[in-house]
Amino acid sequence: MIVLTVLFLCIISTYSASVKGHTTGPSLSNDRLYKFAYTAEVYVDQPKASLQKSVGYRFSSGVDVNLLWRNPENDDDQLIKVMIRNVQVENVNERPSDKSIFKGKSTEKIIRKEYLEALQRPMVLELARGKVQNFYSYENEPGFIQNLKRGLASLFQLQMHSGTVREVDISGKCNVTYQVRQDQVTKIKALDSCEIEKTGFTSHNQILDVSTKATSATIYVLEDSFIKSIRAEENYVFFLNFRRKTGAKIVSKQKLELQSVEAGPGLIAGKHAAGVIKTLDSNYISIPLVAETVKSECKKCPSLSEHWKSIKEYMHPEKLSKAEAARSFLSFIQNIRRATKEEILQIVKSENKELLPQIVDAITSAQTPASLEAILEFLDFKDASTTVLQERFLYACGFASHPSEMLLKTLIAKFKGDIANEEIRETLVVVMGALIRKLCDREGCKLPAVVEAKKLILGRLEKPKKDDNVRMYLLALKNALLPEAIPLLLKYAESEEGHISNTAVTALQRYDPSLLTNEAKKTMNRIYHQNRKVHEKTVRTTAAAIILNSNPSYMEVKNILLSIGELPLEMNKYMLSIIQDILQLEKPSSKTVRKVLKDMRAHNYERFAKPGSSSAYSGYITRGPDISSTYSLDILYSGSGILRRSNLNIHVFDKNAQLHAGQVVIEAQGLESIIAATPDEGEENLDSFAGTSAILFDIQLRPVTFFQGYGDLMSKMLSATGDPMSVVKGLILLTDYSQEFQLQSGPRASADFQGGLAIDISGGMEFSLWYRESKTNVKNRIAMFVAGNAEVDSFFLKTGMETTLETETALDFISTVQFSQYPFLVCMQMDRVGSPFRHSLTKYESLPSGRRYTARRGKAEILEGCEYPLHQENSNMCRKVFSTTSDSSSSWF
Repeated sequence: MIVLTVLFLCIISTYSASVKGHTTGPSLSNDRLYKFAYTAEVYVDQPKASLQKSVGYRFSSGVDVNLLWRNPENDDDQLIKVMIRNVQVENVNERPSDKSIFKGKSTEKIIRKEYLEALQRPMVLELARGKVQNFYSYENEPGFIQNLKRGLASLFQLQMHSGTVREVDISGKCNVTYQVRQDQVTKIKALDSCEIEKTGFTSHNQILDVSTKATSATIYVLEDSFIKSIRAEENYVFFLNFRRKTGAKIVSKQKLELQSVEAGPGLIAGKHAAGVIKTLDSNYISIPLVAETVKSECKKCPSLSEHWKSIKEYMHPEKLSKAEAARSFLSFIQNIRRATKEEILQIVKSENKELLPQIVDAITSAQTPASLEAILEFLDFKDASTTVLQERFLYACGFASHPSEMLLKTLIAKFKGDIANEEIRETLVVVMGALIRKLCDREGCKLPAVVEAKKLILGRLEKPKKDDNVRMYLLALKNALLPEAIPLLLKYAESEEGHISNTAVTALQRYDPSLLTNEAKKTMNRIYHQNRKVHEKTVRTTAAAIILNSNPSYMEVKNILLSIGELPLEMNKYMLSIIQDILQLEKPSSKTVRKVLKDMRAHNYERFAKPGSSSAYSGYITRGPDISSTYSLDILYSGSGILRRSNLNIHVFDKNAQLHAGQVVIEAQGLESIIAATPDEGEENLDSFAGTSAILFDIQLRPVTFFQGYGDLMSKMLSATGDPMSVVKGLILLTDYSQEFQLQSGPRASADFQGGLAIDISGGMEFSLWYRESKTNVKNRIAMFVAGNAEVDSFFLKTGMETTLETETALDFISTVQFSQYPFLVCMQMDRVGSPFRHSLTKYESLPSGRRYTARRGKAEILEGCEYPLHQENSNMCRKVFSTTSDSSSSWF
């Protein structure tokens, strides 16, 4: 028994000794100096470009590592000293000396003597079980020097067993997966999981935004329980969602290779790491391993006023259809974001009225606290003479890429105050709806300002006062798209008339079909089939469109098809066109429609041969690997042949999202008395009216009235010039992406993509009793400029690339109706002019001294103009219209 006991104790003591001598992290030998070669490389270029053609730099040095102290109680706890020496900076790729910014520059001149000295001061790491527990350095060293040291220090952190852990290094606290195989360890860091202070913003709509792919992998090769080599690589790729060819790539590589092992200093005695550090150097302090946020200042950037003087010639109203206007707009926003409130006010208070609207667009789009304060101090909503500027401010708020709660709070305060112009009040409420949706989409629905704005709008509709502008609040809901507002919209759609019911039902049309309940679909069916009351054609046809777009049942589709033939003449023709369009474009409900059409009661000549001029047609503008876009044109006439509604829509979509890029609706009603015609059922008491309404990039704008009432109609007919009325004009910030991120090697990197649009949309309606002809014309003049910039800032060196896209185009939609004979002649045209398309790429490297290397290349082409196809019936009608026009003009002589 005694022998067994002694044997057991011997086994236990042997096992304990073996555990004490084994570490779960890298282990250094006593009295040894490990000499490594270290390189850190940065590459910047386009996503699919070869690294051999990229701009960037290589930082190389020697690294000495030795063990200072090992915990006598735990071999896994150790202090190691790491010192950088013999630093060199050079181009990452070979380049002729005359194109190198480093030619004739010593490392001391590139980095600066005091920074180089700080970089070469040793740092100390406390490693416990392979993880950096403490990072010791000197307190007053520059932040970017500390980050370079952190980048090297983070490489020494690893574990010797497979698994996923949360780990802190220069990138923050991240999910890290280790894969261990013999003497090789692979570390995969999930960069999107890293908890670190982040700055920047993204665009509201996914299609207009930028996608990012980020990867990080490190491979360790071990020998005798210590590091033989380390290879680490990070990749950040950015690309525009609507054009994935346009983007940027930043690659960061680190390599640490053991060169030799020599005799080194002995260990320092001590029980605790803190005591050893004090013995070593009392100036050492423990600092976080997570990177410090450091930003370099722009020393040679022009002031805001200087920049404005250099671009103001491109910002005149007559130049807003040029790409240079959009380019200048974006650069102006960037400068405003760096400016103070006083600098901004200096510009707006000194400029003339012609340029002020464009300045307001830019200041509001900057979306900084200083820019908001400045524009609010400048604008006076009690002054009716500045309504143009007030409206430009409000629309820029609606198009804001990343609106803040403070912006919505400001608009609520303005609404409660005095506003001289009622149209401005209406615009303000409509824009509030857009901001509600944008903040809710970013999980801000419970913010106090959002709750207050929702309560204000919904409350005014639940219990409206006599003098309330109900349509104004319905338009706000058309932008807000609140699920809780659906019951209210259903009530107004079914019970009201004229603009109110029309606005309510078109608001419902904008909701995602998944949000429309069975009760909503029942209400739409009642409206279309007029089960409770008579409704206008515009309301009924919109209700039918909602039904057909909301996964309709077999019976719903069948009832709609059976109704054709019993409808008013032009509505018959319109609904037939809608059904044919669904089949032609293979819309979601096309399968159900085809199934119903097998029933001859629904599908027969009597129903499908009805005459009329109304029509609906959809087609593709583009179909590409990234995005596709469609256009749809539909036009509905009254029984007397006068335009009731024309509707032009453009949608952009990809696999995961869609964007209602544009809509222009021209509506007219109550014009039958002019030609002594009989109004259609349900429209006998409508006032004479014509106007236009627009949706632009998912934002419903305030409708514009051409005339209201018979007297206004006659006066405008007599004084009409034929010139179109402006629907929207200005500068819009579409893509707005800005992110800063920390590279593992130490430098700070950034990616910025901005897209600007200079736009001028106008619509007009000409009506001639003499020639018995009406014509509507919607003109869209657009110029777009997109700039993407990726940059790595090491303070002693900047390297990056800029890519740009620009184009100018025009899209016209013309609808001509001749009602001198019956049936009326109707011709619709949708034309796009030839468009220049330019793409450029600039890669650069620069030193603070001003020495710079730049490589540029570009490409320009012309996108041919075209007339978009509509249905064959329309083509036949256009031939007759232009033939008649030609004959009548020649008969004058």
